[in-house]
Amino acid sequence: MSTRLDPDDGPERPHGAPAAKAAPPPPSAGDIELRLLMEAIYLRYNHDFRDYTGASQKRRVAHALAQMDFRSISALQEQVLRDPDVFARLLQFLTVPVSEMFRDPSYFVALREHVLPVLQTYPSIKVWVAGCSTGEEVYSLAILLREEGLLERALIYATDINPQSLEKARQGIFSAEAVRGYTANYQRAGGRRAFSDYYTAAYGSARFDPSLRANVIFADHSLATDSVFAETQLVSCRNVLIYFNRRLQDRALGLFLDSLCHRGFLGLGSKESIDFSAHGDQFEAIARADRIFRKLS
Repeated sequence: MSTRLDPDDGPERPHGAPAAKAAPPPPSAGDIELRLLMEAIYLRYNHDFRDYTGASQKRRVAHALAQMDFRSISALQEQVLRDPDVFARLLQFLTVPVSEMFRDPSYFVALREHVLPVLQTYPSIKVWVAGCSTGEEVYSLAILLREEGLLERALIYATDINPQSLEKARQGIFSAEAVRGYTANYQRAGGRRAFSDYYTAAYGSARFDPSLRANVIFADHSLATDSVFAETQLVSCRNVLIYFNRRLQDRALGLFLDSLCHRGFLGLGSKESIDFSAHGDQFEAIARADRIFRKLS
């Protein structure tokens, strides 16, 4: 006895064979527009956001559309291609700076306990703050190095892809309201002085001591497109990799690995890890809870 197949049922599959997986749905028009915008930015300005996570991209571009008064991503793309000033404005939305001084204070406690005693053994020290944004992490590390007697023989590379963020970092001026929160972080990070010793307050702002950035080099550098530029003893890249997909995370971690000297240190953000990366087996955890790792060789 045979069984009649309805024409819509498709071909009969052998007994026990797994069902065919449904094809993924085609990308939406919005997703296509977003991909084309990122490709256009890369081709026109050599800024590569193509491997940033989709959810983050969507949020930031949606906010840019509202603030820049564009009705669609395609309309924004047209102006980005034609007008560098429009791209410069868009860049401020694509690289939203979210930072604070001595963020995650236990990270800096772990640096004091596990990393700086080793750095004390070097005649000179090079530190790379990758994705430094507006400079909060840079000044935090400079203060930490000063309190441990290391700043004068340290060179700090502070890099980011946003020129406006880098300029603010160079100025070292932060709002007085923000600095009140930074003070509490500093104290929890094991600060050894009054935090106010490091800045001058006036007109609702705090200007940090210029000597803290005397040994800092601020520079444009992209983890997506650029290469290693120096050998370093410590790389601190915190809360940047969370915006990258796996491929770009592996590229960035490969840069850090190549930059670090023998047995150099890597610090990541509280929600970041190297465990499942292409380079995870080339590091050991020094303070896992605080995301501090050490190169094995």
